[in-house]
Amino acid sequence: MPPRSDPNAKLIAENRRARFDYFIEDTLEAGVVLTGSEVKSLRAGAANIGESYASVEGGELWLINAYIATYAPAKTWGHEERRRRKLLVRGRELARLWAATSRQGMTLVPLAMYFNDRGIVKLRIGIARGKKVADKRATEARRDWDLQKRRLLKEHG
Repeated sequence: MPPRSDPNAKLIAENRRARFDYFIEDTLEAGVVLTGSEVKSLRAGAANIGESYASVEGGELWLINAYIATYAPAKTWGHEERRRRKLLVRGRELARLWAATSRQGMTLVPLAMYFNDRGIVKLRIGIARGKKVADKRATEARRDWDLQKRRLLKEHG
């Protein structure tokens, strides 16, 4: 029997620019501490993590500058759109992230925000190293060449 796709599992927001701007060394999944109106807004798909980043501060992991639109029916008990949100990871992972950012000069980049199969909001974080302009050019050239190869194979194949 083939596995069913869970109706709760759904991609909310993706940072597509991250793979162009950074070399992603490793990824991990983190939970996000949210209010009720934020979850309702995410169910509607109103979020953007393109300009956000994660940071280890005071022994905790934080998501900074992520945009979650206000939820109109929750007028009085709404939320701030760009507030700092706490991320939940295990102690060992937090220590590894702290070492990567402080000692090795890495950056924590949010890659995707999604509902998992249980309907809980998760954030995929990439431990990344920034690309230089030449690296970005090389990535773009390789992508263009791959596209051209596919076209040529399609024509002559």
